[in-house]
Parts: sequence; structure tokens; C-alpha cells
Amino acid sequence: MFNQYEDLVTVEELTEMLNIGKNSAYKLLASGNLKAFRINRIWKIPRQSVTDYVYAQTKSPATN
Repeated sequence: MFNQYEDLVTVEELTEMLNIGKNSAYKLLASGNLKAFRINRIWKIPRQSVTDYVYAQTKSPATN
């Protein structure tokens, strides 16, 4: 899942991956439900965190 993306994705790529808007993406990041970190003002989101979040929301076991 999401293998076409680099290991670290941007907010813009996150919006594509989850088919959500930027405001929703920033709310998700601010809530801490999606593991990510910031370098100055730039969010860096591990691709695996996005996959884990999707599986957690669907309550399916994570498989690689």
C-alpha cells in the first residue's frame, strides 16, 4: 500500500494518499493520531505511519 511514495511524505502527498483536504491533514497531524514530526515548519510523515493509521481505522491487521 502506498509503495509509489517515498519513505517520508509531505502534507500534499498525505492529502493525495488519504484523499482529504489540507485542513483535514493538518488536523490529523495536530491530533497526534498519525505519527509524524516537524523540521521547523515542514511536516515529515513516515509512509509506514500512514499505512498504520489506515489499518488502525479499518481495524484490519497490518500486513506488509
